[in-house]
Amino acid sequence: MSSPSKRKAGLIFVFFTVLIDVLSFGVIIPVLPHLLEQFAGGSVSDAAWWVGIFGVVFASIQFACSPLLGALSDRYGRRPVILLSCFGLGVDFIVMALADGLAWLMAGRIVSAVFAASAPVANAYVADVTREQDRAQAYGLLGAAFGVGFILGPLIGGVLGDYDLRYPFWLAAALALANFLYGWLVLPESLPPERRAPRVDWAQANPFASLRFLREQPQVLALAAVVFLHSLAQFSHQIVFVLYADYQFGWGQKQAGYVLAAVGAMAAVVSVALVAPMARRFGERATLLFGLVCGTLGLWMLAAGDTRWFFWGMPIAALWYLALPAAQAMVSQRIDAQAQGRAQGALTSLISLAGILAPALYASSFAYVTLPDTRLPLPGAPYLVASVLLLAAVAIVWWAIPAKAATPEPAALAGSAPVDFEPAPTPAPREAGAEAR
Repeated sequence: MSSPSKRKAGLIFVFFTVLIDVLSFGVIIPVLPHLLEQFAGGSVSDAAWWVGIFGVVFASIQFACSPLLGALSDRYGRRPVILLSCFGLGVDFIVMALADGLAWLMAGRIVSAVFAASAPVANAYVADVTREQDRAQAYGLLGAAFGVGFILGPLIGGVLGDYDLRYPFWLAAALALANFLYGWLVLPESLPPERRAPRVDWAQANPFASLRFLREQPQVLALAAVVFLHSLAQFSHQIVFVLYADYQFGWGQKQAGYVLAAVGAMAAVVSVALVAPMARRFGERATLLFGLVCGTLGLWMLAAGDTRWFFWGMPIAALWYLALPAAQAMVSQRIDAQAQGRAQGALTSLISLAGILAPALYASSFAYVTLPDTRLPLPGAPYLVASVLLLAAVAIVWWAIPAKAATPEPAALAGSAPVDFEPAPTPAPREAGAEAR
């Protein structure tokens, strides 16, 4: 069992792993469309078409690979899977930096999607080393990593892209490989051999089997539906914001980048400063509800089409970032320790599935309402659609999710370390038949 200081170092490393994953996505946002435009012969419409294809392919690969990485981490431990992800991302970004055509760039994005699907393993690592009552705070820190990455990524990518469209890829590669070396030195294993799954059930490691796994866990099924609706709604901003801001407000790339950075900054503040005290004071369920309600109201304000409503709506919508850490904590409290990786992998598969569906939902609705002869001149329609999805999530939490989980199994309690990272006692191994999935 690792020492408390090593456990703390491991959590810090996981924070930076999530940060770099988001950075690697963020730095590409301002440059990938222009690189695709070059490869497509300078046509903006063709570039937009390829952006849509790349987005769907990336989300589809993550949907397929997230449960596999989660299952592998349950069997072989979290450390090797996380390190492999960091190394693979670093090498892959080098390939994309050197790509000389659409085929190589697409190949790079496919491989990047595979290795960037490590979020469930990071979430399972957190579940391994924290107590149940502290997991919302820990997941909030991971949310802060997302927020910081979303602040820095587009800004850095935009600045470097002004010099050369390839520079952001080189930076992402350097960060990922540096993180691999750092993790090789400091990252302890959080899942001891006696608590690992006896084997990898490959039939259960496909994404649809992972969704069946959630269906077979009635204690988390409603929460899984909430995570899916939350994620499907959240993709609205990523997909239509730049188009909406340009169409409705006349904002260029620079203004859009500043707003995206502000959104990331507010998300980081909410994740670091509010998740833990709200979860401890009011409980995870109330925190989840409050976050979803704020997201619903914020989306309505963003859809209004007025800059004043938009800027007032941004901080309200930022409180939406309370929701996912609370939901993840509630799921982890309801799942046995030996299935944490699969559970978090299944949740990530749901998020990736939302990423596959979202482009068609929001891009098509935006395209329809902006047609010259449309009868519904409402460019903010995608945000209204997203708000309806969040309202459905609120209803599910209100009527289908109890405030307290059933008493966790002993293995789930023993699978967590205290908040000061003192190691928890190791439970006796179960019989093989009880461990089998």
